[in-house]
Amino acid sequence: MSQTTAQTTTYSPLALESRPLVWQIAAVFAGTLVLTLSSYISVPMYPVPVTMQTYAILMVAALYGWRLGTLTVLAWLGEAALGLPVLAGGSGGLPVFAGPTAGYIFSWPLITAFVGWLAERGWNGHRPLLAFTSMLLAGTFCLVMGTAWLSGFIGMDKAVEAGFLPFIPGDVLKAALGAATLMLLARKTKGGNA
Repeated sequence: MSQTTAQTTTYSPLALESRPLVWQIAAVFAGTLVLTLSSYISVPMYPVPVTMQTYAILMVAALYGWRLGTLTVLAWLGEAALGLPVLAGGSGGLPVFAGPTAGYIFSWPLITAFVGWLAERGWNGHRPLLAFTSMLLAGTFCLVMGTAWLSGFIGMDKAVEAGFLPFIPGDVLKAALGAATLMLLARKTKGGNA
C-alpha cells in the first residue's frame, strides 16, 4: 500500500501535491495565467479557432494532477464567466458559455480531471506513450463534445466538417508535444521528485 501511495503522490515533476497550501494557490493563479496566454496563441478559423488552449490544459492536468488541475481550469473558466478576456480571441463573459464553442469549453474540466487522474497513476512522463494516449483520448473527447454542441448551431454534417475534422492533426500534435514535454521534465527531475 505504501508503494502505491508513494507512486500516486510523487508522480509530478512539480510536486505540487506535497507543497504548502500557499504554493498550491499560487500554482492555480499561475496556471490560469498560462491558460490565458495560450488562448492568445491562435489561428483564426470559423466557427472554432485553433489555439494552444488544449495543450496548456493537458499540461496543467498532467503537472498539477486531477484535483489541482481541475480547480485551476475551473478558476480560469470562472474568470471567463466574470467577463475577463481570458479565452480565445480575448473573449469572456456568459454569452461564451452559450455560443458555438461552448461544447469544447464544457469539456475542459472533464479532460483535465481525466488526464490528471491518469497521470497520477503512471500515465505521465515516465511512460510517454501512455501520456500521449491519455492526451489524445482527452483531445478526441473534447472534439466530440464540441462538435455535438456545435451541431445545434450549424447541423451535424457542417459541425463535423468545421469543428472536428480540421482539428484532428492539431490534437495529435498537441498530444505528442505534451507527452514529449512530460518526458523531458521527468528526465530532468529523475533524481528528484518524479
